[in-house]
Amino acid sequence: MKIKFLIVISILLLVALNSCNKGEGEGGTGIIEGDVMLVLHPDDNYNLETDTTVAAKVDVFIVYGDDTFYGDDVETDDKGHYRFKYMNPGKYTIFAYSTKPDGEKIAVSQEVELKKGATATVPTIYIHEGKAYGTSIIKGRVYARYYHNSNYRGEGWAYDQRVFIKRDTELYHFDDVRVGMDGYFYFQKITPGDYTIFTFTENLNEIPDTVTRSVKVETVGEIYEIADTIKIVLNV
Repeated sequence: MKIKFLIVISILLLVALNSCNKGEGEGGTGIIEGDVMLVLHPDDNYNLETDTTVAAKVDVFIVYGDDTFYGDDVETDDKGHYRFKYMNPGKYTIFAYSTKPDGEKIAVSQEVELKKGATATVPTIYIHEGKAYGTSIIKGRVYARYYHNSNYRGEGWAYDQRVFIKRDTELYHFDDVRVGMDGYFYFQKITPGDYTIFTFTENLNEIPDTVTRSVKVETVGEIYEIADTIKIVLNV
């Protein structure tokens, strides 16, 4: 009889102990909350300026502890705010998705630790989207000396001169742009890789030749400016 009593007590203690040491997940009194901001990358943006706004009606996911799959998801409100309620103490990973122009989804996450019965605020999650997201810009300048019938006619920024870009792994250019009135040209939405920038110059015999510059794009979201001005000769 005494042995049965001890077994019952042991089982009750084990159940009570387990109920007091629940792992990450629902069933507690804690709250995990935060905000999601949306960074827009518009096309035709020479300065890579970005517009940031609240990410309303966006799905936010939560991973419990070391789980390999998310445990729940909620939607942000019209202010970009979200909240997971009734959570047990522990470590959590919160994430939302950025969307690249080709539709690929990239998870952007933050980690947070929740204490029993407390409210944990997650660092703001910034997600990105737009035609220029995941790309960079190559920027340069062209300066020209002008001749007519071998006579010097002046010099200045090479307005309206065509400039071309090719990948070093390919034979032909894939894009060209015109030089602006300030001498600058821009190639946008460039992905990491090795590129050759070139334009045409002439000599006094009006024979065209190419002037090239090599540019290595290593990361996204950057402006790669050609250090030295491209100088050409034009017969007008």
